[in-house]
Amino acid sequence: MSSLKELTAAIVASYREAGGANHIGDVHLPSRARVARILTDLEELIFPGFACDDTLTEETVEFVTGSRIARLIDDLTRQVALDLVHERRSDGKVEAALDAETLADAHAFTTTLLETIPTLRASLNLDVEALLDGDPAVRSREEVILAYPGLRAIVVHRVANVFWKSGVRLLARMMSEAVHGLTGIDIHPGATIGRSFYIDHGTGVVIGETTVIGDHVKIYQGVSLGALSVQKRLQDQKRHPTIEDHVTVYAGATILGGDTVVGHHSVVGGNVWLVTSVPPHSVVEHQAVVRVGSRHRGEGFDPGI
Repeated sequence: MSSLKELTAAIVASYREAGGANHIGDVHLPSRARVARILTDLEELIFPGFACDDTLTEETVEFVTGSRIARLIDDLTRQVALDLVHERRSDGKVEAALDAETLADAHAFTTTLLETIPTLRASLNLDVEALLDGDPAVRSREEVILAYPGLRAIVVHRVANVFWKSGVRLLARMMSEAVHGLTGIDIHPGATIGRSFYIDHGTGVVIGETTVIGDHVKIYQGVSLGALSVQKRLQDQKRHPTIEDHVTVYAGATILGGDTVVGHHSVVGGNVWLVTSVPPHSVVEHQAVVRVGSRHRGEGFDPGI
């Protein structure tokens, strides 16, 4: 049986031999645990009284909100700075370091993000209204915010998209994957999503990086807005579809390709496979084949084939 010293030596040796699957250096990577706490704090700023156990009153709301912002400034500045170092080194800037300039850049980003919270709130309130108005099972705004995975995924996406567009991309991906694990909804932070977006049920929804979604779009569980097979060198080109305003995409539909446009006010039916554009006001249906058989007492189902 190997000793502790032998086990340690063997595992550390594998770090040196295997290479890329390690991060051992002078600067840490962003922390999953910190990112989770940052998301909770941001969600609480967006929907105060929902994400945490704090009891807010008119007398305490300013103090509690101020304390949360102060903590976010510290946590987020540090995590953004670590991301910036990683991004710059990945771009070949080997001299990038966690220095005063990088921390200043991270602080500036953090301040700018916090300044966008009122705008994010306005946008997300439209998403809440879309679910409240569109789903007959919903009984209150509180139910939408507390219990609807589609809304949770949209909240995190709208935050992560700000990070993505600002070049803080590892944190953006960590945020999108955190909510993916919780909801089963996979939205790439680079996707462009318009106002009053509605995801019902949501499990298995996939929305790719270069997807463009208009206003008042509604999608159901199992929908994939993806890419046709492309080479790695084409990663910066549009690979995912465009869904125009007032489109509904039903469960299990797959829409692929950067040149594919679903025209406004269209309906894409369940289980549709779509790789070509359709004009506005279209209805795209999957034609199921139904064979009616017979079931006799003591016998199995006879499909009549």
